[in-house]
This record gives sequence, C-alpha cells and structure tokens, in this order.
Amino acid sequence: MVAAFLDMDRRQSVAEAGVAESHELAPERNLRRQWEPIRQSCYRAAEEYLQLAHTEPDQELASTADYEHAIRRIGDATRILDEFYENNRGHLEHVSALAQTVPQLAHRVRAEARVALESLQAPERAAFAHYRSVAIATETLENALRSLDSARGTSALRAGAHAVEEATNTLRQALADAPGRQNEARNTVASVTTRLNAVRTRAEGLPPAYSSLLREFNSASSADLSDNARQAEALLERADARLDEARRAADDARPELALDLATEVRVDLAAAEELVDAVTGRLATLRAVRKNPEAKVDEVRFRLRDAQLLAVQRDLTAEWGSVLDAQLDRIDRAVDSLTGVHPDYWAYVRDLDAVSDFIATVVERMRGRANGR
Repeated sequence: MVAAFLDMDRRQSVAEAGVAESHELAPERNLRRQWEPIRQSCYRAAEEYLQLAHTEPDQELASTADYEHAIRRIGDATRILDEFYENNRGHLEHVSALAQTVPQLAHRVRAEARVALESLQAPERAAFAHYRSVAIATETLENALRSLDSARGTSALRAGAHAVEEATNTLRQALADAPGRQNEARNTVASVTTRLNAVRTRAEGLPPAYSSLLREFNSASSADLSDNARQAEALLERADARLDEARRAADDARPELALDLATEVRVDLAAAEELVDAVTGRLATLRAVRKNPEAKVDEVRFRLRDAQLLAVQRDLTAEWGSVLDAQLDRIDRAVDSLTGVHPDYWAYVRDLDAVSDFIATVVERMRGRANGR
C-alpha cells in the first residue's frame, strides 16, 4: 500500500505541475477544469491511506478489508490520473519543455538589452541619444526590463521576456537609422522648400482666376470660392514659418523634429494647392461648359440611355424604369435653367453631375440585384 501511495503521489505531482504550466502558457485549453475532479479523487485516496498509516496507539488496528479498500481507491485514482495524462501527454510535455526554456530566455534577453543600452555610451553613438526615436526606444526598453524583473509566473515571465526582446530590437534599429537621419532631414527640407516655392507661384494665379470668374460668370458660380485666396495665403505663411523651424532643427542636429515639421508643411501645401485648384479648375470647367453646353448634357443623357438599356436587359424595368425615366425631367430642368445674359453655369454643372451620380448608383444596384439572383 505504501508503494502504491508513493507512486500515485509522484504521478500526481508530475501531472499537477503540467496542468499549472498549461494554465500559465495555454489557458485556452482549460485543463484545470478537467484536472480538478481527478485531483480530488487523488486527495480522497491519499486521505484514506493517511488515516490507516497513522493509527494512534490507543486506536484499534484497521481490518484487512480497510487496507484492501484503500489500495483499491489508490489504484482507481492512479488509473484515472494516468488516463488524463495520456490523453494530454503531447500538450503537457510541450508546455513543460517550454516552461523550462523561459528562465533561459529571460536571462538571454536581459543580457542583450544591457548590451544595447550600454552601446549608447560609445562615443560614436552618444550624439544620437537625444534623437527622439532613440530616446523613446531607450525608455521603452528600460520600462520593459523593469516589468520583466517584477514578473511572476511562467506566462508573465515569458511575455516580459518577449517585450524586452522586441524593445531591444527597436532600439538597435533606431541606432542603426540614426546616422542617416541628418541627411534625410536636410534633403527633405530642401525638397519641401522647392515645393513651397512652386505652390506659391501657383497661388499667384489665384486672384486673377477669381477675378475672371466674377467678370465672366454669374456671381453665384464662385460665391463658395470667395475666401480661397485668403485661406491659401494663410496656409503658405504658416508653411513658411514651419519650414524655417525645420531648417533650424536640422541645423541643430534635431533631424526627427525637422522631419515632423516638414510633414506638417506638406499638409499645409496640399491644402493650399486644393484651394488654388478649386478656383482655376472652376474657371476652366465653366469656360468649357459655356463654349459647348450641349456636351455636358449629351454625356449625361448617354449614361441615362445605357442605364435604361441595362434595366431592360436584366428585366428590372418594373423596379427601376420609372426611377430612370424621372431623370429626364431633372435633365430638362437643368437645361432650361440656362437663361439670361449670365446663366448660372455652375448650377447647371452641379445639377447634371447630381443626375449622373444618381444614375451611377442605380446602375450599381441593378447589377447587384442581377448578380444576387
């Protein structure tokens, strides 16, 4: 009976350690729930054994039947325990082996992290320590090391080790990129300076284009563009100021700040270009429509005929025929609006574009219905 108990206890210890490691490293397997009734069975068998093994001197000796019953309980518990272990052997052995590697992993990544941090003291790298990417990577690594040192349990230790490893790689990459940042910043500032000058030149054509809009077309055609020149100039002034900051940052060995400022300048320049294009594009559109109003309406009518033909081909006229026919009235109203000495060509364009967009939506829905059949 003693031998049976000790064998059960040994097997239980191995399985319980494996379940604990599984819970740490692969909690989704939920082995604890499966293990709990088996563990209780082992405890009950052990309790019965211990009661027999530690009989007090003044107590009666247990009967042979009691010993046989205890041995059967231990045997049953051992059998159930072995079945559980065999059913999960591959997983338990895997997590056990994995758990044994975690302390070595933690030791290795700590050593590599210290080497990376100590490399910041080297003369050729000390100048890069204040670069934002390097400073952030350094702080992240130091925080990861502190978290690893306070980690408890295999899962937390493993996660902490991986976090340190990732942070170490990030710092190494930041240090590898640092020498080229200065040249990158100077080149970027030069490139953005060229673009600023180009956008400023284009912006000089905005006031004359807007004057032409007012002179040649109905005032309603350009009412929404009245503030474009002022907004574009404000954006260019801000871009110019930020570009000066970027130049100073590049000259002061703060390349990442210079690059950030250059990005902001690009955003302002893109917005200024949109304001310029809105005016010059409007003028070109209205002149083209004034020269040949029929071209615009013919294009929309062609799209409408194509949509009507599609409805017939796909047997969808009952659903979409009247909807498409109604667009003819919208087209006619847009054409009829071109009256007076200064017709509102922009309203004409917007009305026809709205019809064209609506037709495109109907066509897309018809094709979707047909494909879904």
